[in-house]
Amino acid sequence: MRTSTERAAVRRTGEIVLAGLGVALSLLFLGGFAGVVNGVDEQAFLRDVHPAMTDAGIAVAEADAYEAARTLAAWFGFTLVAVLATAVPGILLARSRPRRRAAGLLFLGAGLACLVGSQLILYPVAFCFFAAAALFVVRQVPPEEPRETGRPRRRAASTTTHQTSSVAAQSMGVRR
Repeated sequence: MRTSTERAAVRRTGEIVLAGLGVALSLLFLGGFAGVVNGVDEQAFLRDVHPAMTDAGIAVAEADAYEAARTLAAWFGFTLVAVLATAVPGILLARSRPRRRAAGLLFLGAGLACLVGSQLILYPVAFCFFAAAALFVVRQVPPEEPRETGRPRRRAASTTTHQTSSVAAQSMGVRR
């Protein structure tokens, strides 16, 4: 049983796990695509990557495919930076100050950046961030109790009835 001086530990494990999963999947998909496309030259792209893209259902004319893929890779790289710039501080804030809801706003921003930046392709990844942000709203956390400083508290000097009556008498101008 907890005493009144012990504080309940607040953990945001679910939110942190969902946001971490979103970060990992963003690194895999956004960073992976940007790394692969920026790492190959045009001949290797047309020989290896373009057939894989057309098999996956991404139809781009072969003449413009390399430039379109490089543009998309640059956009995905920028999106990855935006997702990391909002999600990582959100995770750190959720760990250090779990009672504050600012981390939920950062996760919402990461989800929006992932959704818009991937041009609605990575909506399952963005859902991880949205779910983490929603948990910050839904989960009720008890308010934080004031912290003890470790020093004993001083009690106010207690006044006796005699002292109180003599103070009252002096204020009324009566001599004892």
